[in-house]
Amino acid sequence: MKIHSILLYITLLGLTFSCKEKNAEVKDSQNSQNSAPSWVSKVGASPLTFNSKAYSVNTYGAVNDGSALTTEAIQKAIDECAKNGGGTVFFEPGIYLSGSIFIKEGVHFRIDKGVEIRGSQNIADYKEINTRIAGVEMKWPAALINVRNENNVLIDGDGLVNGEGKVFWDYYWDLRKNDYEPRSLRWIVDYDAKRPRTFLISNAKNVFLKDLNIQKAGFWTVQVLYSEHITVDGLTIRNNIGGHGPSTDGIDIDSSRYILVQNCDIDCNDDNFCLKAGRDWDGLRVNRPTEYVVIRDCIARAGSGLVTLGSETSGSIRHVYASNIKGLGTKNGLNIKSATTRGGTVEDIYLENIQMDSVRTFMEVSMNWNPTYSYSKLPEEFDPEEIPVHWKKMLNKVEPESKGIPHFKNITLRNIQVKGAKKAINVKGLESSTVEQITLDNVHIEAETAGDIQYSKNWSLTNVSLDAEDGLPLTIENSPGVIFPASTYSSNK
Repeated sequence: MKIHSILLYITLLGLTFSCKEKNAEVKDSQNSQNSAPSWVSKVGASPLTFNSKAYSVNTYGAVNDGSALTTEAIQKAIDECAKNGGGTVFFEPGIYLSGSIFIKEGVHFRIDKGVEIRGSQNIADYKEINTRIAGVEMKWPAALINVRNENNVLIDGDGLVNGEGKVFWDYYWDLRKNDYEPRSLRWIVDYDAKRPRTFLISNAKNVFLKDLNIQKAGFWTVQVLYSEHITVDGLTIRNNIGGHGPSTDGIDIDSSRYILVQNCDIDCNDDNFCLKAGRDWDGLRVNRPTEYVVIRDCIARAGSGLVTLGSETSGSIRHVYASNIKGLGTKNGLNIKSATTRGGTVEDIYLENIQMDSVRTFMEVSMNWNPTYSYSKLPEEFDPEEIPVHWKKMLNKVEPESKGIPHFKNITLRNIQVKGAKKAINVKGLESSTVEQITLDNVHIEAETAGDIQYSKNWSLTNVSLDAEDGLPLTIENSPGVIFPASTYSSNK
């Protein structure tokens, strides 16, 4: 098998886009030029060239009928490739049962059509590592496929990465409903019910994750953590096969910078595209922002957020540009969420050329999101000295209290078309922290009801229409400078 050197060339955002056929409908509907900020050209990984040597995992003893765990053989091929200056690691067609594997610098890890990497359903096959989960640094199982503390890596191919997550979904629901919730421990169960992510890119630089089919993640599908100049391109994620897994986010960008996400199609049971930056005391301690992120030419299907910012906002989320995204049955369009113990600022967010159909809410904003999960309280029967370290982190009070108040500002939504929504807008700031400087430009929404705006100020509207089936206008309270003129509204009645 002849393997040639591989040169990846990534063309960043210009006045026109080159995109996959599956996104053509999204892009053809746009009639105006994009308004991308100047920093957009700096995101993503740089072109990579790999050694021409090729290493078959089968040569190292990998079994391709799914009958036996083959983690060690796959890792041997990766290690040998890296030791000899890099190259391509590949698989003969078949099914490969695996626990956690770790990709090294200079390795092109290729998963061709006809190859399925199938995740082990035994949590012991995922090595525990120091990582961050849902905004808290702690010991947690590694992902199925990991790039940790490594640079210059490509993972690609038309094959399948199957997380086989249902056993972990069932474990979580049983632990939550039959143990933790009855003991008033809803706030910690997500951290104690350890489940494997499918991909983790952590403390890495110049990494491509490209053209993969991924399904049934046990937990988050792709987490990009503490990394920079990463490109996630052309992923198809299907996490609702055989059930609806809890917290099966699509792509999570976590305290990372200069990230490009494009040409992805996600069906999941939590946030589709999500940006995070740490939770509460531990997130404020780490204090690393997520910034300079581009999400473009994508489809969000079932899931909680077409673009979600938070709920982990402690290190701040800023400089985000999302364009040419289509939402089909996604719960929320723009979803910004935090809590009064979390802190951080969400700012300089720009969404344009977005189409949404059959969504729950076009614009969902909350600074007091999901209290039973967001706020930690130790029941009296527990000894504070005997609880796990990550419990102590969650219970550590944010001092002073003002550091826990989040701030949302400078958010622009342009060229947005929404139909079949249940609610148009649900924005709830705080008396101590209003949602500020919101711009709606060429935004047209059809919904069952208009919704509510509380504790916000200084909105700018240009060519905005809101067609509410119930004929009622927005309820606007404690929001100076937020005016939706009568001409904004129309009714089908």
